[in-house]
Amino acid sequence: MALSYQQSKLVKDTIPALREHGEKITTIFYRNMLRDHPELNSLFNSVNLKTGRQPRALTSVILSFASNITNISELIPKFERMCNKHCSLGIQPEHYEIVGKYLLRAFGEVLGPAMTPAVFAAWEKAYWLLAKMLIGREAQIYKDFDSWPSWRKFKVDRVIPESDDIYSFYLVPLDGKKLPKFFPGQYVSLRIPTPDGYMQARQYSLSESWREDYYRISVKRDEGALYANSVSTSYFYPGLVSNMLIDHMTPGSTVELSHPAGEFFLDVNNTSTMPIVLISAGVGVTPMVAIANTVAQTQPGRPVSWIHSSRHSVPFAEHLAQLQRENPNFRTCIFKTRVTSSDVAGVTYDYGCRMDLAKLDPQDLHLQNSGTEYYICGPEQFMLDISEYLEARGVAAARIKLELFSTGDLTLKHK
Repeated sequence: MALSYQQSKLVKDTIPALREHGEKITTIFYRNMLRDHPELNSLFNSVNLKTGRQPRALTSVILSFASNITNISELIPKFERMCNKHCSLGIQPEHYEIVGKYLLRAFGEVLGPAMTPAVFAAWEKAYWLLAKMLIGREAQIYKDFDSWPSWRKFKVDRVIPESDDIYSFYLVPLDGKKLPKFFPGQYVSLRIPTPDGYMQARQYSLSESWREDYYRISVKRDEGALYANSVSTSYFYPGLVSNMLIDHMTPGSTVELSHPAGEFFLDVNNTSTMPIVLISAGVGVTPMVAIANTVAQTQPGRPVSWIHSSRHSVPFAEHLAQLQRENPNFRTCIFKTRVTSSDVAGVTYDYGCRMDLAKLDPQDLHLQNSGTEYYICGPEQFMLDISEYLEARGVAAARIKLELFSTGDLTLKHK
């Protein structure tokens, strides 16, 4: 049942307090819930909890929900991203009971007298309105997962370096059964045991078009946040799972994967021949490889432009060159910020600078075509800057797709 006008007003009236104290509320929520339910540590990114990103992301979701309490449809794209991630992690309806209990307690602990019985009742009803929406959508996604509803064991078959810090892992199912198809651009969650005794999962884009006998992911070493001064350079909160994969998961090692998921993908059921523009930076290259390979195999006549930015070596460089040689409709443009003496302009890179779309031949962006689809993947600010550039040149937001693994942090018009 929907909230009454008065209940909606009570929820909205808490927005100023949530803006001021939201991160404190969510920090207390995670602390208390994980203290009493340590088994849930396996569902949350331990590094993001330490850095505060997880509480910030939840605060963003709560604020968005409260601000749009009378117009929930505005949040459907964010909820779709959230539901896909929840299903990739194995979130179940009973988890919402636990979350609701500890979240509302944290509200009361921080807001104090402002959390009157009427406000508590309004937020409790609002929470379950949201929870039931998510549970319903997640039930549909789990149904689509069919015979693979939970974690499945895979063996690392091969590990191939793609650049100086990106490695591809070829993963073969231990049960030997045929792997389901996925949409190019989607991801899997991969989990492994960690030194703290809990399983930890991370999302990795599938970096190859569908194969029935293996999946491929490509993982970048995560050194953490850089801190530098005149005396020294340090890194804080380095990646946990990614670095463990690169350092310890050799051929023969076992990992667990969830069913492919995610709302960032090329719809292979749509036989459009409109141009595709792929724009990536760093490890954002990974879903683009899957998209480019799929188009090359199924629609070789479809125009594809791939624009990539890299600091050092360009991942999949030889493969990109091969795609370009074999397909006259496939074009690439490489921006490289650190050009070395072995680099050759026009061969290993096109521009020795950060990505600047204004430098491109307009045909590479296909801006003149009102049906062009744009796929962007890279650091969050990079994606935001690129999408704003395209929109300023008349590209409709519906034609711009961004790969976002987080459910908060960024305010975007798109997905």
